[in-house]
Amino acid sequence: MPTPAQPAPAKSRFSVSSTQLLWAAIVVLAAALAFMFSLGLQPGQRKLTQEDINAAVLKTMETQVMPSEYAKAYENIFPSVVRVISYVKKSRLKEEVAKAEAGAKQLPGAKPLPGAKPKASVKPKPLGPAKGDPPPTAAEDEEVEQGVGTGVVIIDKGVILTNLHVVSGADRIKVIFSDGLEANATITGAQPENDLAVLQASKSPDDLIAATMRSTSDLAPGDKVLAVGFPFGIGPSASGGIISGLKRAFRSPEGKQEMNNLIQFDAAANPGNSGGPLVTMDGEVVGIVTAILNPTPARTFLGIGFAVPIENAAQAAGLPPF
Repeated sequence: MPTPAQPAPAKSRFSVSSTQLLWAAIVVLAAALAFMFSLGLQPGQRKLTQEDINAAVLKTMETQVMPSEYAKAYENIFPSVVRVISYVKKSRLKEEVAKAEAGAKQLPGAKPLPGAKPKASVKPKPLGPAKGDPPPTAAEDEEVEQGVGTGVVIIDKGVILTNLHVVSGADRIKVIFSDGLEANATITGAQPENDLAVLQASKSPDDLIAATMRSTSDLAPGDKVLAVGFPFGIGPSASGGIISGLKRAFRSPEGKQEMNNLIQFDAAANPGNSGGPLVTMDGEVVGIVTAILNPTPARTFLGIGFAVPIENAAQAAGLPPF
């Protein structure tokens, strides 16, 4: 009886023919050649040296315009800077004018100049109407802009640091984020001794970016800084300078308040910069701009500004120290 033919042994799925090995070698060789070409190490050419790399970098720097340190710092902090606007009602202004007129009448021999109108000085009061006040008329209920300042987002849920004097006494506070979104805000914390206030916006952009805060422990006179804000309501505007000194003291022109341990800087700051960030060349916040030194009534910048160290500002917001 003929012996049945034995079936051919099944090929293992892991066995490799000589043809497959040849193709694999070709692919590996092609990949190696492509890699060598990508590195500029073509066969027959010399290897790149450090001098070649330096020359290429130098050529790039000569032919490409590189952004300045200040421009990079501004780009980093811009998304976190907000405009802060405070409003008071006409009814309150009317009350203050009446008080000013009554005070002038009590001064013996005091006569107003021809055509002069008493000036109202809006004093700080808690937000919201006082109990027992009669309801204002529609005209009296209209709001008047009291001032414009700057704020910086420190928590991406709409928590903002600014100066207390920017929002003190306001009937309403509005903030405008870098993308144009507007929102009302309320004061949730204050540190009067350092002229700081913490605001909570009623709404905020979904992609809001909080500023990065940095310790001032290694700051030194001569370090570059950038002040960002809304001087005279224009902005956001940036001005560059250096740290001029540390641990400075400043007394307000009225002599009612003295602040200590301030950062002195020479980047231009004017009314409207109040509450804005003072940042390093990395765009990290080291202080909150709070005052300028000017012995004249002009209230304009003469070269000396002051900022509250960010450590104090963080404490006002209830954040842990660095």
